[in-house]
Amino acid sequence: MRIAYIAASVIPSWTANSVQVMKVCQALLQNGHEVHLFVPGQTTTSWDALRSHYGIENEFSVHWLKFNPLLKKLDFVLTALKRTKKLRLNLVYTRLLWAAVLASWKGLPVILEVHDRPVGRMGPWLFKQLLKSQGTKRIVLITHALKVILEQEYQLQFRPGETIIAPDGVDLERYTRKVDASSARAQLGLEDRFTAVYSGGFYEGRGLESLMELAIRFPEVRFLWVGGKKDVVEIWKKKLENAGVRNILLTGFVPNEQLPRYQMAADILLMPYGKVIAGSSGGNIADVSSPMKMFEYMATGRVILTSDKLVLREVLNETNAAFYKSEDIQNMEDLFETLLQDAGLRNKLANQALIDVQKYSWRARMQRIISSVDGFK
Repeated sequence: MRIAYIAASVIPSWTANSVQVMKVCQALLQNGHEVHLFVPGQTTTSWDALRSHYGIENEFSVHWLKFNPLLKKLDFVLTALKRTKKLRLNLVYTRLLWAAVLASWKGLPVILEVHDRPVGRMGPWLFKQLLKSQGTKRIVLITHALKVILEQEYQLQFRPGETIIAPDGVDLERYTRKVDASSARAQLGLEDRFTAVYSGGFYEGRGLESLMELAIRFPEVRFLWVGGKKDVVEIWKKKLENAGVRNILLTGFVPNEQLPRYQMAADILLMPYGKVIAGSSGGNIADVSSPMKMFEYMATGRVILTSDKLVLREVLNETNAAFYKSEDIQNMEDLFETLLQDAGLRNKLANQALIDVQKYSWRARMQRIISSVDGFK
């Protein structure tokens, strides 16, 4: 297939959205497809810079297209579709409803990947327009929970076989060269002591307040927070300093290429999601999300301590992760202490997660999506 991926992501940027787009494009390429990524912007970036920033190896075409901010990127979408026709690409892949609808109206086969509810006054209407269209299309939903919400809350009716549930994934090959936690810490120049790692955004609902309380409760443990925008990281550094918390180290943004080493420096990996979770694009994704870091954590061979959310149990369970009641600090501390003291339990849960994650590679995900639709093979 010759595929046009039309994305609203800023490339490069630190958002999970942009990382996911780049991983999908690489996986499509690895499956033998020709890929052209269209993104808004005026400044190009070298492939070497993109490789480091996103931790990808396989080079594909990236087209930065100018746009007028007043037009809400509609002009960008139209330009991307015009380029798609000019390059004779035969499939549009996108997370943009406008792009999916317009591509379908133009007679192009479409795959729309959906990560959240349709938003704004136009979102639900556009989604229904796409479903009504007679063109070849596939709706990719990242969780079963999201499909249920779309059907029940938005009265969306999917045709049989029109949807596919495809959680996010991980580049398994980047996690094959495993090192023990002590060696990873040495390579990063970190003190060799029991370490708990959180990696990801610093948005609302990511549980950083809980992690601060956890660090206060366990001063003998080093807590490593990997990620975050510079201004937010600075706010947290000041907050921790004022609270006298000395055992939390904030790294700031780390290029995706280096992320596995930081995650492997952990004895325990942390996913302290709250009841409300803000995504990088806004909105509450608490009940529909499929976090990329969950799959990365599973691939490290380290134990995961996570808040208990129903949507996470589509992948995780009691055999491959330790769950505590969401926003219950005492329960979190009790389970953390159990894992701290019980290396056998840590290894048991981590080893099962490592087995279970093998089916969640980006490459396998995209092969399943593309091959699942008649006419896309």
